[in-house]
Amino acid sequence: YPPMAVLKRKYSNIFSVNFFDGVFCLLHISVVEQCICNRVKVDEMVLEWVAYSTTKNGLKLTMQTLEQFEHEVTRTCGFYFSWLEVFTSVQIVLIEEEENLLDSYSTPAKGSQKRALTTPEHPHSKRSVALLSSPGLLLSPASFSPSVTPSQKYSQRSAKGEVMVSFGAVQGTRWAGRKTPGAGVQVELLEGPEDSLCSSYKYMFQRLRDVRNVLTEKIEELGEGLRSHFSIEEFSPVSLPAQDVITVLGQVCCDSNGKLNAQSVLLEAGPEQGGQQVPVDLSELKEYSLFPGQVVMMEGMNTTGRKLVASKLYEGVPLPFYTPGIFVSLFKLYAAAEPMNVLVACGPYTPSDGLTFDPLIDLINVIVKDRPDVCLLLGPFVDSKHEQIEKAQVTETFEAIFSRCIESIVDGTNSVGCRLVFVPSQRDIHHHFIYPQPPFTLPNLSKEQAQRITLVPDPCTLLIDGVTFGVTSTDILFHMGAEEISCGTGSERFSRILKHMLTQRSYYPLYPPVEDVNMDYEKFQSYGQMPLTPDILIIPSELRYFIKDVVGCVCVNPGRLTKGQVGGTYGRLLIQRPAPSEDGTRQIPCSAAQVVKI
Repeated sequence: YPPMAVLKRKYSNIFSVNFFDGVFCLLHISVVEQCICNRVKVDEMVLEWVAYSTTKNGLKLTMQTLEQFEHEVTRTCGFYFSWLEVFTSVQIVLIEEEENLLDSYSTPAKGSQKRALTTPEHPHSKRSVALLSSPGLLLSPASFSPSVTPSQKYSQRSAKGEVMVSFGAVQGTRWAGRKTPGAGVQVELLEGPEDSLCSSYKYMFQRLRDVRNVLTEKIEELGEGLRSHFSIEEFSPVSLPAQDVITVLGQVCCDSNGKLNAQSVLLEAGPEQGGQQVPVDLSELKEYSLFPGQVVMMEGMNTTGRKLVASKLYEGVPLPFYTPGIFVSLFKLYAAAEPMNVLVACGPYTPSDGLTFDPLIDLINVIVKDRPDVCLLLGPFVDSKHEQIEKAQVTETFEAIFSRCIESIVDGTNSVGCRLVFVPSQRDIHHHFIYPQPPFTLPNLSKEQAQRITLVPDPCTLLIDGVTFGVTSTDILFHMGAEEISCGTGSERFSRILKHMLTQRSYYPLYPPVEDVNMDYEKFQSYGQMPLTPDILIIPSELRYFIKDVVGCVCVNPGRLTKGQVGGTYGRLLIQRPAPSEDGTRQIPCSAAQVVKI
């Protein structure tokens, strides 16, 4: 309204926040009742005030003049007006013009949008209106973002539901849960709540001495496994000269802050072997695969005490698998039971060009259609790397967005009755940024909802109907892939990295960790190690999805539900504990698995 601009220019010295609040508080009680009854428009009031103040030789806007104006003008004209609407409108004009002034001195960010200061007449999109009776209403984009336009690239994606990778006997497989999904399915932490990370803890208090002790104990523990497996009497110090071939134990590290390469490899021994570092010459090794933090055993010559010329490399040994019981009747019970269908999905659950949860709604529809017994859902649920979150364009708290997201998943799958397992991610902006990461807290769950929801830390080892699942949402594949060096192995990179995790018996064997991982080593020693070799390892990554059998462990990278602005993938597994073979060999409990396009 042009009169507002005139009013602002004429009385800019008194339109302050304090004045606005004071006038509102004093006049609201006495005037608002009549304002509601008379329904006076704001622009009419502004015109009346400008005309009145002009006839009074530019009358100042004060409490006294407002009372005089009310008495002489509004009562004479037979109407009242709402001071709340007046000053709100004036403040909006001031804020808009101030933002325009600031924008003229700054470079606009890519894809930036001015935050809307008015309520839209139709805040709900057509999609939200169509989903009034479904969890889609809770995930309406109008609730999270000033932009309610859904992602065009996601909505126009192709190959919906296409199977990208298969494993096992998938021919003729029926991808559905049991007759009553989730009924009788036991989902629990392998080591029990008393020996697992079940609550938040204080971090950022660790000392370098404590970190050193953790690394030393790791060398000793893995070294004892290597010594007993390969029948080694004792290890030699790494830095003492020796004329014969010696066997040494240590941790691989780099001689600088750069990336590891064949010329920068050091072997750091534990305290029992002198605790020194020695450069390693890899030229005589026909094949090797090394990464920083790896505990290895080497044979070689160290005639000068200054360099170890390695001639043989021994990697670690995996832990045994879980044994569900000792009675034959229990094995037969597992074998005769119906197959268990497990769905696995990893965030983000929104495309990068908008906070619309359309991918999550589509995933809920898949769950309702396929009726899996267990759904493993890994974060991030509220992604800290999302463009609108980084630019502070979200209109409510991150905790509120997360609660609404979880509520939608729980309500949307209520008719199915499947068990839900929620795993946090360090990219969840509302949660603790630490590794190992404590589980989510959902205090508002009802008793019925809590019975089918399991909240677990990252990482964790789950026991689901006698089958062990190793789960982590941290992208260790990507982190180790950037640091590992190899030569002549002839094996595929993903398989090498996965084998390293199993032989190092750790969900995050890389040291030092990447900058994105805030590691607490005392907790990591207690909760970041593998207590056994899991039957199935869920390890989502930004790298390409896959399903692989690595030393008897089925390793699944289901991909992410969204990849930038486009749709991603999720995984599904058919689990059935087989009866023991006559020769006693172990059989893989995952009979079939697939990675599917959302």
